[in-house]
Amino acid sequence: MIASVRGRVAAVSLSTVVVEVGGIGVELLCTPNTLATLRTGEEAHLPTSLVVREDSLTLFGFTDTDERTLFELLQTASGVGPKLAQAMLAVLSPDGIRLAISAEDAKTLTKVPGIGQKGAQRVILELKDRIGTPTGTASAPAASTTSAPWRDQVSEALLGLGYNARDADKAVTTIEPEAGDQANISQLLRAALRTLSKA
Repeated sequence: MIASVRGRVAAVSLSTVVVEVGGIGVELLCTPNTLATLRTGEEAHLPTSLVVREDSLTLFGFTDTDERTLFELLQTASGVGPKLAQAMLAVLSPDGIRLAISAEDAKTLTKVPGIGQKGAQRVILELKDRIGTPTGTASAPAASTTSAPWRDQVSEALLGLGYNARDADKAVTTIEPEAGDQANISQLLRAALRTLSKA
């Protein structure tokens, strides 16, 4: 089990980061929120979860251990695999997921691409007694210091989640008034996903 990786960030793409560990480039699948905190050339320390399949070994990276714990717990629900668990963490914060499940708020869970009403109800039923209470300790992604780069980051994140360029651009334009002077990528991404879920 690979519990975490620490090293220099060699590359960041729409959905992955490559971290150099002992001369080896290790690729991790991460949410857009986590990727927004990473910079090429800087050191990173990411908790990880290794998903083993017959034909693949996939390493998922997280902002903190709370995200990783929730990622692994979500997969114990029927019909929730690693990609869907990661999508849930991309759309909702760990505490947001805990609140939605504990309050039996299926509507909030259906904002996640790939989760319908029945799927949300199944997740609530299976995890309600095990999800725990909101911790209030989830770390916030780094805020962008200028207004222009956030558009590209949010748009790229939406493309990475499977939306087409036209829909991504429309969502980014819709949420632009929310950006302000200090754009928080995580909050803006969630706002864009809410916009797309209503469309």
